Amino acid sequence: MIRYTVRCEAGHEFEGWYRDSKTFETLQAAGAVSCPDCGSVNVRRAPMAPALSGTKATRRGVPAPADPPLADPGGDESDTPAASPAPSGPPAPVSAEDAKRVHVMGKIREAMVEMRRHVEKNADYVGPKFADEARKIHYGETGQRSIYGEATDAESEALRDEGIEFGRIPWVSKTDA
Repeated sequence: MIRYTVRCEAGHEFEGWYRDSKTFETLQAAGAVSCPDCGSVNVRRAPMAPALSGTKATRRGVPAPADPPLADPGGDESDTPAASPAPSGPPAPVSAEDAKRVHVMGKIREAMVEMRRHVEKNADYVGPKFADEARKIHYGETGQRSIYGEATDAESEALRDEGIEFGRIPWVSKTDA
């Protein structure tokens, strides 16, 4: 999956998740990508900073294979590398089901971002001490409050065995929020 920031002709920006760049281009050409603010289908990818993450190999000092340079989506055609030929022929048709799936995935991501913001605003971050803090709250050693943090699978199972209620939630990384 790839995440793009998209901008409509009115300047509204929104994000969408796509299987790959070809899927985005196909959906865009078919008018299946629309601005959630104004409904415009006249959209294009906005310039974005790359999301960089190391692999185990690069963390050990082994260089990763180089990716070919990408064209600047906001640039003109003279910025496009010569090694990247333009797609030939019309874009493949996009089914309504594929367009709906992309829209739903974008909405799910938006909900996950909003959930993270809500938790961070309304709960105390206790980091890797989550299990200890949850026990203190459960057994009345500290006052009731909302907390969030990290717990290993073993710590989570131990909390469950003690009858301590908690939930695990999918967490959108800060670089995406």
